[in-house]
Amino acid sequence: MNVLLSVKPQYAEAIVYGRKKYEFRRSIFKRKDIDRVYIYSTSPKNKIIASFEIEKILTDSPQKIWDICRKHAGMSKSDFFTYFEGSPIAFAIKINNVCGFANPIDPHYIINKFRPPQSFYYIPINLFQEQGGDKNSERNCELVLLSDSGSGVSSIKNHYENDVRME
Repeated sequence: MNVLLSVKPQYAEAIVYGRKKYEFRRSIFKRKDIDRVYIYSTSPKNKIIASFEIEKILTDSPQKIWDICRKHAGMSKSDFFTYFEGSPIAFAIKINNVCGFANPIDPHYIINKFRPPQSFYYIPINLFQEQGGDKNSERNCELVLLSDSGSGVSSIKNHYENDVRME
């Protein structure tokens, strides 16, 4: 299973370029079988621009999460605490193996009646294929639509139409 996260463009870009090593959330997915997280860069981009693997998820008070993550937060202290205002708990998703897509995808092509997730969607779709490279070289990720039938976007869109889960 995979997850599609809505992320503001400035933070999505910071993730892709390695300036943001944690994605912060007030709520977190319940499923533990998440393979990849796809980044939906919100308005004005409105595209799926990258994916990453979850190294771990930290859970604590906003103050303790800030103390642990601030050097790699990719955001100001003020923005962080504004986001968590009134929330007793904070989640920090440690980002690993980011793959930025050279050709971001419009989610309307793969998810029927797409509405940007308020927080996240579960999606049973694999949207990328890693192309060569080793651990020390830059990852080259090609955005491809992978399906069991191999018959393209429309089959994926129709096959998974009822499997997208909003949270």
